[in-house]
Amino acid sequence: MEFQVEIKKSNRALKVPDEKLNELRGIGNRLVSNMKKEYVECPVINQQVPFIACYLCPSFIRRYKGVVYCKGEKGPY
Repeated sequence: MEFQVEIKKSNRALKVPDEKLNELRGIGNRLVSNMKKEYVECPVINQQVPFIACYLCPSFIRRYKGVVYCKGEKGPY
């Protein structure tokens, strides 16, 4: 089952675990700081999840025009 989840913006940066941020080494700081302010309503765990955690999830397929395409499988959160 595939889900399409809208990306939402927050005014403040969301808490992201350091190990997730370390996986994004090599990506520009500006892009990462923008990604910290985005979140999604995860259909797998039914909670708000920072976009960075969603991006690193094995269920993540792609992001296109403000929408995340997700396989819907269990991910390591």
